[in-house]
Amino acid sequence: MDNYQEKESAPRIIRLDEIGSTNGYLREHLRKEKLPEGSVVMAGFQTAGRGQQGNTWEAGPGKNLLFSVVLYPDCIPANRQFLISQIAALSVKEALERRTDGITVKWPNDIYWKDKKICGMLVENDLMGATLFRSIIGIGINVNQTAFTPHAPNAVSLVQITGKTHDREEILDAFLSRFYGYYLRLLQEKEEEIREAYRQVLYRKNGYHPYSDADGPFTARIRDIEPTGHLLLQLKSGEVRRYAFKEVIYR
Repeated sequence: MDNYQEKESAPRIIRLDEIGSTNGYLREHLRKEKLPEGSVVMAGFQTAGRGQQGNTWEAGPGKNLLFSVVLYPDCIPANRQFLISQIAALSVKEALERRTDGITVKWPNDIYWKDKKICGMLVENDLMGATLFRSIIGIGINVNQTAFTPHAPNAVSLVQITGKTHDREEILDAFLSRFYGYYLRLLQEKEEEIREAYRQVLYRKNGYHPYSDADGPFTARIRDIEPTGHLLLQLKSGEVRRYAFKEVIYR
């Protein structure tokens, strides 16, 4: 946290044994008390963990790293809010790659080890006019869970990858040091630097791969990610298709 120069006071970390979801708890807490920017709510277990588009997040009690962070990025235009997802994804990726290789970012912000999901996140941005007012970033990292239900067939954890247990607090510290650093770069208007770093760590960034959309399956390569967060896929014919979240499936 030493690298993070908070505008008013140091970020707080609130640790809880069990709650519905860290995003939900943090949002309720902020209705009663404004926390310093960069503050964290961490839970040992979530009874109602959520992912993007209403998906659920499976996590065994006391096994994984489940937390949410609050930012007040009021200098970021609403049409550039994807930058918050990008710095969060980059920070998780860099925190995990100290413990294993093969970590990538699957657009928009899932973290993968090879072809398996090790982390998911839910970014909830509140707008005020044409800019962001507040961002709540909820993150779930599979750390020490040794088995997953059939409802999560693609999940993997650090303990499954490395064969040893890991300290969740150490991973949180590694994430926060990187996250605060990336946020400072964002405040310093180094947006293209962040976008290029994100492009370089994308899952399936090279070559043609199978996808599927409303019109059926196809093969394409990632051409780019727009500042708005839209994914551009290029077919072998040269045709470029543009997708928002959940409009295309990785096959």
